Amino acid sequence: MRSLFSFGASKEIPLAVAGSGHRPEMLRRKTLANNSRLTIAASALVTPLAVYGLVTGTVLPFVLTALALASGLTTLALHQRRRYEQAAAGQVYTLLGLGLLLTLADGRASDMGMAVALLGPVLASLLGGSTLRRHSWMMVVAVIILGTIAAAIGVPGALMASNTLAFAAAATFLVGVGLVIHSANRINTAYEVYDKSQMTAYRHLIEHVQDAVICFSSNGEVLLASRSSEALFGCRRYELTGSGLGARLHVADRPTFLTAFADANQGGETRNIEVRMRQDDAHAAGSIPQFVWVEIRLTPVLDAETAGMRHEVVALFRDITARKDNEAAIIEAHRAAEEALSAKSRFLATMGHELRTPLNAIVGFSEMMTTGIGGELSPTHSEYAGLIHQSGKHLLEVVRMLLDMSRIEAGKFELQNEPFQFCDILEPCFAMVDPMARERDVRLMSTIEDNLPLLHADERACRQILLNLVSNAIKFSYPGSTVSVTMRRQGQSLNLSVIDQGVGMAPESLARVGEPFFQAQSGLSRPYEGTGLGLSIVKGLVDLHDGTLRAMSEIGAGTTVTVLLPINGPAIKTEETATITPFRREPIAERNTSWLDEKRKAQ
Repeated sequence: MRSLFSFGASKEIPLAVAGSGHRPEMLRRKTLANNSRLTIAASALVTPLAVYGLVTGTVLPFVLTALALASGLTTLALHQRRRYEQAAAGQVYTLLGLGLLLTLADGRASDMGMAVALLGPVLASLLGGSTLRRHSWMMVVAVIILGTIAAAIGVPGALMASNTLAFAAAATFLVGVGLVIHSANRINTAYEVYDKSQMTAYRHLIEHVQDAVICFSSNGEVLLASRSSEALFGCRRYELTGSGLGARLHVADRPTFLTAFADANQGGETRNIEVRMRQDDAHAAGSIPQFVWVEIRLTPVLDAETAGMRHEVVALFRDITARKDNEAAIIEAHRAAEEALSAKSRFLATMGHELRTPLNAIVGFSEMMTTGIGGELSPTHSEYAGLIHQSGKHLLEVVRMLLDMSRIEAGKFELQNEPFQFCDILEPCFAMVDPMARERDVRLMSTIEDNLPLLHADERACRQILLNLVSNAIKFSYPGSTVSVTMRRQGQSLNLSVIDQGVGMAPESLARVGEPFFQAQSGLSRPYEGTGLGLSIVKGLVDLHDGTLRAMSEIGAGTTVTVLLPINGPAIKTEETATITPFRREPIAERNTSWLDEKRKAQ
C-alpha cells in the first residue's frame, strides 16, 4: 500500500507520463501531494488537543482540525487519481473555509481569520490556473464582507476563551503560511531546474550539431564556439576569439561579412552569405593557406528589452566547398558542351559546303553520261553511270539534311514568314515524291477542307515539313497501301495530318520520335535506309513556328503524324484570328523538345 507520507521522487514518474512532461509541471504536481501530506500530518498532531477541547466544551478547534484533515485526505485522493486541478482547488478552498470560520468566530472586524483567508489567493497563484485565482479573490472579498457585516451587527462569536481562539487561529495561520512557503520554494526550484535543463539541452545541441555554431555578443566579440568549429577551421576554439575569426576571412569577402553582420547586429535582420575562409592543416607541407567556401547564416537574438539597441548574433557556419566545386564543374561542362556543339556546327557547315561542290559535279556529269551527251555508253557503263548519279543524289540529300539540322540546333535557321495557301504546295510535293511512290506501289491521296485561311509561315520550311512526312510515310508503307494527307482548320491552328498504312512503331519507339539519328529499326541489318534526321528536322521546324507535333502509331496498322501550325505565325494575334470552339477538343500531346531546349539553355 502506498504511504501517505512518502515524498519519493520516483513515485512521480507515472504522473509525468500521464500528463505534461515539463519539469515545472511535474514538481507542481508533487507539491500538491506534499501539501496534502503536510496538512494531514499537522491535523494528526493537533487532533488530541482538538478532542480534548471538544470534551471540555470547545467545539471550534475540533471543527477546524476535522476540516483540515478531511481536506488533506480528499485532495491526496484526487491527486492519486490524477485530478490535479481539483486537488489544487480543494487546498485553496480549504484555506478560505478555515478563514471564514475564524472570521465568524471572532467578533472583531479585523482578525486572524481574514489573514488565513488571504493566504488562499496566494496559494492559488502558485498552484492553480487563472480561473482558480479569480475565484479565490472573489471568495476573499466575500469573507471580508461577511466578517464586516458580522462585526457590524454584533453577531456573537464562539463561546470559548479568547486565548484558545487565538491559539487556534495562530495554529491555522502557521499551517497556511507553511503550505505557501513550501509551495513557493518548490515552484521556484522547479523553474531553476527547468532553466538549467534548458541551458544544458541548448549547450548539448550546439556542441553536437554538425555545422559550426558561433555566438557573438552585441559588441561583436565571440562568446561561444561549438566543437565542430575546430574541425571546420582546423584550430582550437579559443583561437577564434578576438581577431582570430576575422583574420580567417578572405580579404575580398570581408566587406560582405561585415555588412551582413551589421544588418543582423544593428538592424535585426537574418542574413545568408557565402564567403571564403582559411582552414588550417597541421599536416600540410607548404605554407600556402587553404581556403574553403563557407555558407554563413547570421541570426539576431531579438529581445524586447534590447529593442532599438544592438543584438547578440548567432552564426551557423557550413562547409559548402563540395557544392561550389560541383557548380564550377557544371559551369565548365556547360562551357565545354557549348564549345563542342559550336565546333560540331562549324564542322558540319564546313564539310557540307565542301562536299556539295564535288557531289554536284558527280551528279551533273553522271547525268550527262546517262543521257549520252558525251557519247554512247555500253549497257554496263550506262548502268554504272546511273548508280553513280543515284548515289550522288542520295549523298546530296544527306548533306542537305545535316546542314538543316545543324542550323536548327545552332538557332541560326531564320524563318521568312509570309502569307500563303498551304494547300498550294501539296501538288508540287506530291510530284516530287511520286516516283518513289510508284516504285513502292503506294497510292497518294489528299483531303483538303474548303475555305482554308492563309497561313503566315515560312513556305520553304512548310514544304520541307510536308516532303519529309510524306516521304517517311511512303518509305514505311506496305506495297499496295495508301498514304493520305489531310488539311483542316483547328481553332487558331492549321492541322496537317499524314496517315500511312505501314509497319507502325512500338510505344517505346513512339516516345523517341523527333530525336536526331533515331530509327525504330536500327543496326547494320535494318531494312530501311535513312539517317534518322527526317522527323528531327520536322520537329525542329515545327518548334520554330511555335507549333505542335503529335504521332500515333500501332505496329502493323500504320502511323498518323499530325502537325499543328499557328495560322498567324509564331506570335498568334487573337484579335485577327477568330476563336473557334470545336465540338470535340483533341488532347494536347506532350511536346518532346528536350534536345532543342537543352541547346537553347546553353546559349
